[in-house]
Amino acid sequence: MKVVESSGKTVDEAILMAVAQLGVQRDNLDIEILEEPVKGLFGIIGGKDAKVRASIKRTMGDDAKEFLTELLTHIGVEAIIDVNESDDRISIDMKGRGMGLLIGHRGETLDALQYLTSLAVNNEERGYKRVALDTENYRRKREETLKRLAKRLGYKVAKTRKRISLEPMNPFERRIIHTALQSDSYVRTYSEGEDPYRRVVIAVK
Repeated sequence: MKVVESSGKTVDEAILMAVAQLGVQRDNLDIEILEEPVKGLFGIIGGKDAKVRASIKRTMGDDAKEFLTELLTHIGVEAIIDVNESDDRISIDMKGRGMGLLIGHRGETLDALQYLTSLAVNNEERGYKRVALDTENYRRKREETLKRLAKRLGYKVAKTRKRISLEPMNPFERRIIHTALQSDSYVRTYSEGEDPYRRVVIAVK
């Protein structure tokens, strides 16, 4: 964590100097006042500047990156972890060798890592941010695959008029199937069963 000490005629001026040195907004800094300014005799002799110590606040994104780095090191996987953080979301992308291990069967390992990271960074004191974890564009590729599957099976159900039950899927994947067919004139979708065995059913309208 980068820490700087800066001085100024006033505390505000010292803080502004710290902001300039660290290159971040005031709201993103933790400020510790080390010395209050002291006026000298006649405003000239023996005066003392204000002094502050400033450091960049840790964000939930920082905690997510640290948690994942330690976890991946523990299981022997080296990865470059890129984090983009907004007010309500933490998007994380992992790059490196052996990413297939982190994806797992139909993304199950990736989902588990995403869930664990969300648990690690979210708490009552700091609020909640949605964690989205991905590698090698797996999420986008999986979404496109499921959309094509939904269209193909929807056509089959409309043609044969026999319902089809898909394999169990997580909520994210079930939502993709529902969305892909929600405007279809001939078929409808619904979910049945309990997690983790809950599945989407495609049936004629």
